[in-house]
Amino acid sequence: MQLAIITGVTVLVTGLFLAPLSAQLDDQAMRRALAIAQSTAAQPQIATSLLTTAPRPDGAVQAAAERIRRSTGAEYVVIMDKQGVRWSHTDTSRIGEVVSTDPSTALAGRSVMEIDSGTLGRSARGKVPLLDGSERVVGAVSVGIAYDSVRARLLAAIPGLLAYAGGALAVGALAAYLISRRLQRQTHDLAFSDISALLTEREAMLHSIREGVVALDRTGRIRLLNDEAQRLLGLGPDAAGRRLDEALGDGRTTDVLTGRVVGDDLVTVRGNRVLLANRVPTDDGGAVATLRDRTELEYLGRELDSTHGLIDALRAQDHEHANRLHTLLGLLELEMHEEAVEFVTEVVGVHRATAEQVTEKVHDPLLASLLVGKATVAAERGVALRIAPGTLLPDRLVDPRGLVTVLGNLVDNALDAAAGSDGARIEVELRAEDRTVVLRVRDSGPGVPAGDHESIFMEGWSTKELPAHGKRGLGLPLVRRLAERQGGSVSVTGFPGDGAVFTVVLPEALGEPDRLSAPSPGEREVPDLPGQGGPGDLSARSRADRAGGNAPGGPPGPGRPATSGDLP
Repeated sequence: MQLAIITGVTVLVTGLFLAPLSAQLDDQAMRRALAIAQSTAAQPQIATSLLTTAPRPDGAVQAAAERIRRSTGAEYVVIMDKQGVRWSHTDTSRIGEVVSTDPSTALAGRSVMEIDSGTLGRSARGKVPLLDGSERVVGAVSVGIAYDSVRARLLAAIPGLLAYAGGALAVGALAAYLISRRLQRQTHDLAFSDISALLTEREAMLHSIREGVVALDRTGRIRLLNDEAQRLLGLGPDAAGRRLDEALGDGRTTDVLTGRVVGDDLVTVRGNRVLLANRVPTDDGGAVATLRDRTELEYLGRELDSTHGLIDALRAQDHEHANRLHTLLGLLELEMHEEAVEFVTEVVGVHRATAEQVTEKVHDPLLASLLVGKATVAAERGVALRIAPGTLLPDRLVDPRGLVTVLGNLVDNALDAAAGSDGARIEVELRAEDRTVVLRVRDSGPGVPAGDHESIFMEGWSTKELPAHGKRGLGLPLVRRLAERQGGSVSVTGFPGDGAVFTVVLPEALGEPDRLSAPSPGEREVPDLPGQGGPGDLSARSRADRAGGNAPGGPPGPGRPATSGDLP
């Protein structure tokens, strides 16, 4: 197609050039004939001869005309009188005859230039009046330039013109070839119809998939934004063509999409959505980023973490209760009834003491249940779980499930770190500072090297062996993401041999206090614990025990022996 266009343009330009060239050569020939005729008419002896002699083939007029014709290269020089009778001609037999063309214009005193046919064929002619000494018209002079000579000049110019046209055509063909090769490389040798079909399919595919797709050019401008990306990022269709920094503003999402933060499956937060982003650079210097909505998955993950914590607590308590039931069965079979009563009273008192001490300091039922369950799991693993003296958390949490996930992950990591160490212990502190919640978990494990204080929060980092069924290194990154999502932070202190202290600060984690509806600490319901009655029953029994002298941690009363298993 490009070669056809170039060839057509070259032929058209050549034709357009030849047309005025032919007219120009005709004009030059007519002007030359007119100039010869004027120079001939300017010789006075010719006019004198017309007035004094008769037309003869060997006369002076014929001799003068032939001399001029040979010297100028004209086809003919014809001199006529006022009657149109020839006095000169290249064919002497025609001397004395009337000319074949109308000489009236020249005989009327006006010059004539024309292309016409005569007895000698087609020629370029020039005719002028012949004047005597008194400026009277006594005849006319007609000079012809053979038209074949004009055509010969035109044909002689054509080879050079065609050479230029051929050169231009060759350059155009080379340029067309280079452009065609470039287009083929850029379009991967696809035909125009294939490209059109691909474009249609691409538009349909991009706007139908449930992943956000953002295409950027080399300057960071948005080239493409599908419907899902608009929804996830909160942008409109007019965002295309704008710089990503202008459309999204500063933040981690912008840093991930522009490539300032690199990695696979990067987690970022946009508004109230948790997004998973991947970015792939393109050959032209741009990039394509995909976005997946992880909001629901994060929520389900937190639910799963909470469920796992409760399952672990139930499993530990089931194991513990089985051992105690076996002990109780042995005492009854040995008919040691008093010892059996004392054993049951002691076990019930320990559990009530743990629940009472937790709920007096942690008023949120989810967190209290988690701590009671983790205390049982810790006891099974030989780790003492303590509540710090400064702990006091009201029941005004904005996102209690999120804090359950944070606390559960930190306690689980602390259990793994402290288990097996001498004097294994964990201390948990939860306190409120205005509307900010400060959570601190301290363990007696080996601690964290100073160089790894940031690395431990990266996904996949772990000191434990990789299990065959999945990945490790997810708990602490999840804790950091949840904390940062609420505008908070998480940090670790402690060095090898001193244990580790994880501190989480969550601003605006508590709602405004409601003085009319907030129950006092003494009226808090105690969460259900495995193997015991409901919250009301547990609270009522605790108050009854206090009334009877059996308060946990107090002096032994008539129905309760002293125990050493109370949670400090």
